[in-house]
Amino acid sequence: MTKRNGRTVRDLRRENRTAVLQRLYFDGPLSRYSLGPATGLSSGSVSNVVAELVAEGLVEEAGSVDSAGGRPRTLLRISPDSGCMIGVDVGETRVRIELFDLALTELARAERPLAVDGPNPHERYEVGVVVGHVREGIAEVLRSADVSTDRLLGVGVGVPGIVARDTGDGAVVHGQTIGWDAVPLERLLRESVDLPDTVPYWIDNGAKTLGQAEMWFGAGRGAHSAVVVLFGSGVGACVVTDPMGPGRAIEWGHLTVRVRGRRCRCGAQGCLEAYAGAEALLERWREAGGVPPAGADEETALTAMLAAAYPADPDTEPDATALAVLAETAEYLGAGFADLINLFQPERILVGGWAGLQLGPRFLETVEGYALRYALAYPAARVEIGMGTLGPDAVTVGAAILPLADFFGRGGRRDEGGTAEEQPAWASTLRERAAQ
Repeated sequence: MTKRNGRTVRDLRRENRTAVLQRLYFDGPLSRYSLGPATGLSSGSVSNVVAELVAEGLVEEAGSVDSAGGRPRTLLRISPDSGCMIGVDVGETRVRIELFDLALTELARAERPLAVDGPNPHERYEVGVVVGHVREGIAEVLRSADVSTDRLLGVGVGVPGIVARDTGDGAVVHGQTIGWDAVPLERLLRESVDLPDTVPYWIDNGAKTLGQAEMWFGAGRGAHSAVVVLFGSGVGACVVTDPMGPGRAIEWGHLTVRVRGRRCRCGAQGCLEAYAGAEALLERWREAGGVPPAGADEETALTAMLAAAYPADPDTEPDATALAVLAETAEYLGAGFADLINLFQPERILVGGWAGLQLGPRFLETVEGYALRYALAYPAARVEIGMGTLGPDAVTVGAAILPLADFFGRGGRRDEGGTAEEQPAWASTLRERAAQ
């Protein structure tokens, strides 16, 4: 039987399963009675779907609650042990690999530093090195947690750069700032990592995975639209217009904020990233006479800069050079936030990333002041600007929920193979016409 809009009975069953799984995941534990109004499904549909999910081990009982004058109602929840996901953050200072169960409990973690003493910063992102780190890290977390690969729903990977799709190679990364030119990362991982071919890879921009995590579990919950910005060595952002759907990564850091300005690591001049990214911020401090700790990585050096600008000891004089550079940076960021407000008119702008978590508490209020000054009055009056709440692991969490979102979208089925789906009448008619 086929619906007139082209959806098949199988489609409807999958959508019903998806609706129940999502509500149990985000709002559970819930009773069968509560699932009806929460999903918009009839009590019969809820009972049928729940029976299937319980039989498959995806849903389990989680106690009971009293009802109004009747028998206690059994509560249901997603079974945390029914699957696992791996999240990978190919960051700017390290590669982080984490293994989670369905409740996002961390089962194991591995980290590999990305560091080089040479003059070319692109050397730290040498493709073979990154792929090797991911291969070793995945093996380590599976071994450490004693998890078999047949429990894996997939591997999500957050990367710096634009991700395109290729028919033969899968996800291809264009990371201009790190020297990656059309790197077939998905193919390289499949060739290198010891996982079955049935385990899917989901590779996307790191700002997008950060945005997904904050919208599902962090400061974005309850908002219909948001921009989540990621501050690290560079600057990126994710625009979200559907709280349950995937966001869209935008190269916000390469918006021109000053014509013929500083040279950005992407090669252009005047990019926001050339003023606001941690790498550029520390470079500007050095140029102005600041002295970062010798041999320190970016995270340690930025901590030292903030400590110099805002000393913990009230008797210590603040570093005027560091304060001046940070003040200028706040205005550039405020102008960049104003562009986001004018372009997308979001309900919220949220700040994340390792550098954002350090910088935000110090001068986000100043940045907001500049943003409201430069933005149009109407959208500026309706935006909230604040910090993300998931901490430095948000990109990894967001990467891990890429395969989880796909799993839910398929109704909790790992493999939708089997008999061919029913096709709407117009599909076979057009095929016949084309064959004539």
